[in-house]
Amino acid sequence: MTVSDLSKQSGFRSLAMPFPDREVSGVYVGDLLSWVMGRANEGDLWLTIMTNVNVIAVATLTGVSAVLLCEDCEPDSELIKLATEKGINLLVTDKKIYEACLFVGEALS
Repeated sequence: MTVSDLSKQSGFRSLAMPFPDREVSGVYVGDLLSWVMGRANEGDLWLTIMTNVNVIAVATLTGVSAVLLCEDCEPDSELIKLATEKGINLLVTDKKIYEACLFVGEALS
């Protein structure tokens, strides 16, 4: 499933979508950036509540298909701009992380 398809199906709001056709091949959940760097896989949808610019650096390093900010965490305009510049798909939802995981897991199966 592509990031664009997942966004449309789920109602996740797109804040930056420079590569809508990136495939989502898995899911990773985490807020400790060093932990995510060592464990997220390329193609994962990364669910987090972190909204600082280091999220984009970690997303770039890991090659995740998109970052999904959960629980109504709204990033500032700098993060959105950086995501677009670095080619990182950035989505947001008001769902709790657990609820978002359930939805994405079902959508990918």
